[in-house]
Amino acid sequence: MADAAAPPPAAASPFSSEGLLVYFNRWGRRADIFFAIGVMCILTVLILPLPPFLLDLALAISLTLSVMVLMTCLFVEKPLQFSAFPTVLLIVTMLRLALNIASVRLILGHGHEGTGAAGHLIQAFGGFVMGGNLVIGAIVFGILTIINFVVITKGSGRIAEVSARFSLDAMPGKQMAIDADLSAGLITEDQAKERRKELEDESNFFGSMDGASKFVRGDAIAGILITFINFIAGILIGVVQNGLTFQQALNTYTILTIGDGLVSQIPALIVSTAAGILVTKSGVQGSAEKAVIGQLVRNPSSLGITSGFLGLLSLLPGIPIIPFAGLAGLTGYLCWYMMQNPNAAQQNKKDASGKPLKQLEGPAGATADGKPAEEQASDFLQIDALRLELGYGLLPLINYQKGHRLTEQIKALRRQMARELGFVIPSVRIQDNMQLPPNTYVVKVKEIEAARGDIKPEMLLVMNPAGGKINLAGEETTEPTFGLPALWITENLREEALFRNYTVVDPPTVITTHLTEVVKDNMSELLSYAETQKLLDDLGKTQQKLVAETIPGQISVGGVQRVLQTLLREMVSIRDLSTIVEAIAEASRSTTNFIIITEHVRGRLARQISHANINENGYIPIIALSPAWEQLFIEAITGNGDDRVLSMAPSRIQDFINSVRQIFDKFATQGELPVLLTSPSIRPYVRSIIERFRPSTVVLSQNEIFAKSRIKTLGQI
Repeated sequence: MADAAAPPPAAASPFSSEGLLVYFNRWGRRADIFFAIGVMCILTVLILPLPPFLLDLALAISLTLSVMVLMTCLFVEKPLQFSAFPTVLLIVTMLRLALNIASVRLILGHGHEGTGAAGHLIQAFGGFVMGGNLVIGAIVFGILTIINFVVITKGSGRIAEVSARFSLDAMPGKQMAIDADLSAGLITEDQAKERRKELEDESNFFGSMDGASKFVRGDAIAGILITFINFIAGILIGVVQNGLTFQQALNTYTILTIGDGLVSQIPALIVSTAAGILVTKSGVQGSAEKAVIGQLVRNPSSLGITSGFLGLLSLLPGIPIIPFAGLAGLTGYLCWYMMQNPNAAQQNKKDASGKPLKQLEGPAGATADGKPAEEQASDFLQIDALRLELGYGLLPLINYQKGHRLTEQIKALRRQMARELGFVIPSVRIQDNMQLPPNTYVVKVKEIEAARGDIKPEMLLVMNPAGGKINLAGEETTEPTFGLPALWITENLREEALFRNYTVVDPPTVITTHLTEVVKDNMSELLSYAETQKLLDDLGKTQQKLVAETIPGQISVGGVQRVLQTLLREMVSIRDLSTIVEAIAEASRSTTNFIIITEHVRGRLARQISHANINENGYIPIIALSPAWEQLFIEAITGNGDDRVLSMAPSRIQDFINSVRQIFDKFATQGELPVLLTSPSIRPYVRSIIERFRPSTVVLSQNEIFAKSRIKTLGQI
């Protein structure tokens, strides 16, 4: 017999735990509506009267919210975790003011009916604090009001104002530090964005707190005025309108006034304390016990002195010995415990985030336990691949306001080099150097000076592309990168210089251009073994099998590095690394000569190399090496394998240099930048001579001319 169909699950009872969870989830999805309804209810209380029982409930809610705010401020790790505090402060302040108006309406309208006219909560507070004595009650209420208004509210408002001012003043410096860390490679782009967002949120928060502190102060003033109105107006209404005697009116309205004032001032005092705690934690992170207690009792010496002082006080005549002696014993025990357990004292030293602080170094680089700080000494062994040192007068360029900042241009340079040459150059560390002249910068490669220049940080560099004289008022100079005549002009002459078709460059661009040329000149040195390994590891999965078969069976990673460095030395991009590895695998099967392997790789990159040398007219301008020179070079090559060298007579080499210089200078005056074409076997040796006096001249072999590329022979050497 078939089983009967299972009945549908019964709906959860609204009084069961599952039913409550369902309802809470539904309400949670509409929290925005309930929040808006709550704000509207607060505004409604300003207009409509509340019955006493609803006033009791609303006052209890106000007190609860105040305690919740205080506890949240105590337990947040850093102020930004409670960034909604200004909004919360406005809402709880509006709630208290609305309830003040509601209570005033009940006190003045029904106070003659007795002390319970404004609800039992106000009656209870007034009767408990006064204890049957009007004077004591008034004095206690006055002291609470003074503490809130004069001490806590004024102090927290001043701290919020100063924090907002200093936070805004420190923004440029913090932004500059983030940009410097990013350009130096210490942080990633995502980390920099996160830090900038946190910096922006911090400035907005303290700016909002500066304004929100005025809510607290205004609330305290309003509480004092409302209490005064309740007391004076209540007695007058009770005596004049409701026929009470002065003593009856004094007793009734004093209890109601003080009770109402306490119900308002105690939540206000709690919220003021919370605001003070939040703004005073701007310099530290961690919950209140980490930020206060952890730093207060971490020093054994302070605990010992405190214990001795309390012990002496307990021995003075008339001083109660029990409390002072007990506290002296407690602090003395803590001091003894810290001294016996130095590790515990060290663990108690926590930074803002709650992490243990590092021990300080002692004399001569020794740590707290007397051992030499070997880790710190090893830091000096690290070498920066690229370093840019600035004189103190050039530091504003890091946060340049009139154009692109220096750090942004260096990031763009790294991206450009990656696109053009196929690998990301090392991070550029930017440092200030007080030993340099104020307006001098130095570019160092592996901490050896490679270039330097002098610029005017508040001026613009102007050059004439036509090579003629620059007809502008300014300071004559030499462009630091290429040594061209230039002129420093003021900012107000920029438009005129552009109108005359001059090239106008701002100071950060001058430095970046110089840095670019230094990087290009030293590109092969910047490709390290580790970078080579990383490039191979980053190849696609389809190429990893080829890499595994070729390296290290046929050639080592160092051999691949040497081939890539040779390509980069002649500004051949290694971005098509898969083709390069294939070519290396093909050539390394039959030879171990790196020159032959490199020439084979260049042949495989013929399309790329030819495309890079096509001019604006769509062809490759060529100057061919004559058969006579070809034969001379072939005969001058001696040795076998890696020992092959060029052994040509110095006089012949000088004749070759003069011929190359003469013909290339001739075409340079005609606006042509031709390449020198040779046979594959002698190309590396010809290039080794030319790079010494014309490093920018491209030397190609016939194998590197792509079959579909257009060529134009301009002449012959």
